[in-house]
Amino acid sequence: MVEYVDTLVVGAGQAGIAMSEHLSRNSISHLVLEKHRVAEAWRSRRWDSLVANGPAWHDRFPNLHFTTCGADAFPPKEQVADYLNAYAQKIEAPIRTGIEVTSLKRNEERSGFTVETSDGVIEANSVIAATGAFQHAVIPPLVPESAGVTQMHSSTYRNPNDLPEGAVLVVGAGSSGGQIADELQRSGRKTYLCVGPHDRPPRAYRGRDYCWWLGVLGLWDIPAKEPGTEHVTISVSGAQGGKTVDFRRLAHDGMTLLGRASGFADGKLMIDSDLCENISAGDANYIDMLDQADAYADKMGLDLPMEPEARTMLPDPECMTNPIRELDLEAAGITTIIWATGFRQDFSWMQVDAFDETGAPVHQRGVSNEPGIYFLGLPWQSRRGSTFIWGVWHDAAYVADQIAIQKNYREYVPEAPAAAAE
Repeated sequence: MVEYVDTLVVGAGQAGIAMSEHLSRNSISHLVLEKHRVAEAWRSRRWDSLVANGPAWHDRFPNLHFTTCGADAFPPKEQVADYLNAYAQKIEAPIRTGIEVTSLKRNEERSGFTVETSDGVIEANSVIAATGAFQHAVIPPLVPESAGVTQMHSSTYRNPNDLPEGAVLVVGAGSSGGQIADELQRSGRKTYLCVGPHDRPPRAYRGRDYCWWLGVLGLWDIPAKEPGTEHVTISVSGAQGGKTVDFRRLAHDGMTLLGRASGFADGKLMIDSDLCENISAGDANYIDMLDQADAYADKMGLDLPMEPEARTMLPDPECMTNPIRELDLEAAGITTIIWATGFRQDFSWMQVDAFDETGAPVHQRGVSNEPGIYFLGLPWQSRRGSTFIWGVWHDAAYVADQIAIQKNYREYVPEAPAAAAE
């Protein structure tokens, strides 16, 4: 048996839900398939204490507020998942869960696509890959299993009590790595943190959250980063009510900061000499944000409290003035390495000509070069905010409009020519 749908959406996270709303707005019949539960990644691929990186007033869809926390709070992960599930119910999204899509092929000598799933075959005129940016965890093949330490990705870390006794090395100082390292240190663990290149914005400044400043400065709508900086990580956190990430403070509280991990031999991790450079570049990004905020406040005559102490930096800690270049894991008592090293996307199930030589989608704001194939939830899909809940909602509006335009073209039938006059 083959099921026929006009448009198939693969994935029922924030991208798939947003896509469903805008397809319905355009009166486009569709189906959303999800191999787990709605918003599963928020429930089972995040650590226990995770909260949203943006406040509840900002990181939401336009037509539903968070009711489980205050507007300025940072919702815990379960509340975010519940919110997305509630939104799917609110818009009556046609979602089927527990169904995995295994392959997609273009039909031969006719329009549309044949999609193989764990629940049968579906044919669709259009298919939207709304599987998001966090599909497969990446652990660099740096430290062999023979090193005798527990190794895990940040997506499988849950809490300090689940780890073996001993010190912990966290590799990667983005939002995930920084928060996990801070949690481990506050739990009493001796913690080491490898800090690579990063942006380090203020969590809040002059009484306004970072998300607000990005909005009024127009920085959410930047279409793309400068070449070569697309993947620079951002160190920002909503943990503990929302505090600016300060690596120097973490070090003064007992954490040992390291440069990037670059090799391993004889039980020792080789460390690059880039720690101070990376910290300084993060500081420069932080100060630049304060400068832009001050300039905007002055120009617009905003009556916001001054915050001169925000520019005060702690002195460099010992681990920066005398950086470690080799870390003997056994001597340091390290029994666990947590790799906060990001994810890679996997579209191998899509057997269509929609990707470049690296496997990355070729698209314009989510519209593929392969007619009928669309993407949603990609980093920088149309702007800086594309992977945020509110940002993916606006990207979904554009993709749905393009699908509707193509549907109108497909359904066009020329008028029959008038009968010739006798």
